[in-house]
Amino acid sequence: MLNRIILIGRLTRDPELRYTPSGVAVTQFTLAVDRNFTGQNGEREADFIPVVTWRQLAETCANYLRKGRLTAVEGRIQVRNYENNEGKRVYVTEVIADNVRFLESSQNREAGNAPSAPSGGNVPEEPSYGGGGNSGRGNNNNFSRNNNNQDPFSGDGKPIDISDDDLPF
Repeated sequence: MLNRIILIGRLTRDPELRYTPSGVAVTQFTLAVDRNFTGQNGEREADFIPVVTWRQLAETCANYLRKGRLTAVEGRIQVRNYENNEGKRVYVTEVIADNVRFLESSQNREAGNAPSAPSGGNVPEEPSYGGGGNSGRGNNNNFSRNNNNQDPFSGDGKPIDISDDDLPF
């Protein structure tokens, strides 16, 4: 069985950071994801999908994500239910995210630029954050950061010394 989802969309509002009674951070936000087709009126429609993050990932999302920010979310779908004040059963479907990627620089967004990759400018690459969920992959990294955009094999043109034992084929 498999329950994995990947979404790319924009936040409809700033994330809400809360803490459980035991002190665990939880953040909720809604992602607007465009559909691949247009409606009868010729306009593109969107789905508004609730997303929940936990622990360190929740705090990171609360600190760095803002309304309108283009974001990728990877996680699982969860359906929960409860009884409301009127005694009716209410079902809630949401994405429990274990990996969130910021797809555009906050500087690009604030300047009103299109969410494209920087072309030689001084805008740093945005970090990708994961963790906080029990993904079952054994990955204990709370986040990874890649600010080195240089090719490690470019340089002075000297040959690279790699033994045949290090090659995977």
